[in-house]
Amino acid sequence: MKREIKFSLVFRDMWQSAGKYVPRVDQLVRVAPAIIEMGCFARVETNGGGFEQVNLLFGENPNKAVREWTKPFHEAGIQTHMLDRALNGLRMSPVPADVRQLFYKVKKAQGTDIARTFCGLNDVRNIAPSIKYAKAAGMISQCSLCITHSPIHTVEYYTNMALELIELGADEICIKDMAGIGRPYSLGQIVGNIKAKYPEIPIQYHSHAGPGFNVASILEVCNAGCDYIDVGMEPLSWGTGHADLLTVQAMLKDAGYKVPEINMEAYMKVRSMVQEFMDDFLGLYISPKNRLMNSLLIGPGLPGGMMGSLMSDLEKNLESINKGRTKNNKPLMTQDQLLIKLFDEVAFVWPRVGYPPLVTPFSQYVKNLALMNVMQMEKGKERWSMIADDIWDMLLGKAGRLPGKLAPELVEKAKAEGREFFEGNPQDNYPDALDKYRKLMNEKQWECGQDDEELFEYAMHPAQYEAYRSGKAKVEFLADVAHRKAEKEEAKKPAPHDAPATIAMPTTPQVMNVDVNGQTYRVTVAFGDTTNAAAPVASQPASAPAAPAAAGNGKEVLSPLEGKFFLVKNASEAAVKVGDTVKEGDVLCYVEAMKTYNAVRAEFGGTVTAICLSPGDAVSEDDVLMTIR
Repeated sequence: MKREIKFSLVFRDMWQSAGKYVPRVDQLVRVAPAIIEMGCFARVETNGGGFEQVNLLFGENPNKAVREWTKPFHEAGIQTHMLDRALNGLRMSPVPADVRQLFYKVKKAQGTDIARTFCGLNDVRNIAPSIKYAKAAGMISQCSLCITHSPIHTVEYYTNMALELIELGADEICIKDMAGIGRPYSLGQIVGNIKAKYPEIPIQYHSHAGPGFNVASILEVCNAGCDYIDVGMEPLSWGTGHADLLTVQAMLKDAGYKVPEINMEAYMKVRSMVQEFMDDFLGLYISPKNRLMNSLLIGPGLPGGMMGSLMSDLEKNLESINKGRTKNNKPLMTQDQLLIKLFDEVAFVWPRVGYPPLVTPFSQYVKNLALMNVMQMEKGKERWSMIADDIWDMLLGKAGRLPGKLAPELVEKAKAEGREFFEGNPQDNYPDALDKYRKLMNEKQWECGQDDEELFEYAMHPAQYEAYRSGKAKVEFLADVAHRKAEKEEAKKPAPHDAPATIAMPTTPQVMNVDVNGQTYRVTVAFGDTTNAAAPVASQPASAPAAPAAAGNGKEVLSPLEGKFFLVKNASEAAVKVGDTVKEGDVLCYVEAMKTYNAVRAEFGGTVTAICLSPGDAVSEDDVLMTIR
């Protein structure tokens, strides 16, 4: 009998790799006992990454969710682990040091045992503080190697990185094969090299199934000394998700390893609950294509967790592209055609932006940059004509050191726009902020919460937290679910025999009431092409009359893409107001799309005469954001 291999259920990532959302806290608490009853997991991934932002989007308190979700696992003696993005904490953009430090204290108090830390650039400088913060909070510090495949990312590169992290105090190493494109033989070599020098250091392997390598990779890393394997389970395994527990257990048992037995009755119970959650509403956000293995993913190397939301994003962008094609009498593009264009553009962009490992947030940055290039070129504009500020921070070195060299055309573009490259410690760019957020909470008469957890949540996700506290997040989420369910029901209706097989949808926005904590709100849900539809009604109590949109004279500032409107992206910025004088090139506002804030800059100077939307409002491409005279 060979040594023992233990399993970790990546329940959070199973959902995030499939679609946009994860279950609500009431659903999480229901499924936890059945997961425990399966009897085969030493660890469960309970939070981190997109998990807590999703709670806010639901209108749920993420701190309450984490406490309730981790509790049953602790009582059963199962360790819990979370995802931590190092410099970026739980979000897509860098986080001040004092907020990062509070992060670990809060999560340990809430019941999380292990911090799985990674830097999307594999910059050890960004990971080093997390090791210190996690250990000070009493957590296990598990540091990750973000695996990708390029001329730069060799076995030697990853071996040296792992040894450096262990020497800095990492308790464990995670081989984070986020796109599943790590080659099995090379991954085995990396694990073997680490174990040769530090045989006592536990190693955990995390991989996605998409390109088809990961079952072979699991066997290779186990043969080389790996201790824990991350697994998923039906109906969310395979595809952009993870190898299924049943397959992995059977394979390793046949290879002679000691592996835990699985309570199949409990497995089927969890499987049934997951399907129930999908049927409730979560399946509305899961593309059927995310269940498929696809060797095309070897080329772009996009991670499974990002592919889950990518298909949803593509639907919106495809609609925008096809509106433009219709206006110009061009044939419509299919989703498959757009996907191939995007994959080709990712392959073009990736080496030119310095080969950042394609993991959050840099996978999104590379994908967003590629998609923006595709969309801008569709409009007859130049490649690189729209680059979000967060992406510029990556290119300039403010988020960490790029593994490779930046293309000359991007260096020249940065210089032409007066942007400066940065070679210092990335954390130095982001000063402490807790005092500022504590003051804001006092002004709003909001409690900082048990163990300062509400303070932490506000400082980590300012815009999402304010939308959660106001009730706006829940209103918009419920309206979106209602919209999708209505579309699904319409699609089921048979078309008349004498009519073409088309889906009849409402031609005007439909008003509905939704309840948030006993307060009824009236929202408008639009269907299909809303180009000529009436302006959406902002969420508001049903008893109140609809407020008129802001009016003003002057040139219109149009949204460059679909997303959500924000005047600022953090509390340190001063918002533009009606009456302000702006000059060409000034940042007027932001459109948050695909998890990044895209700055909208003035194309001409003048006085702001109207701001046509409220922060957090949904916008479509070419919607009027402001007027300037």
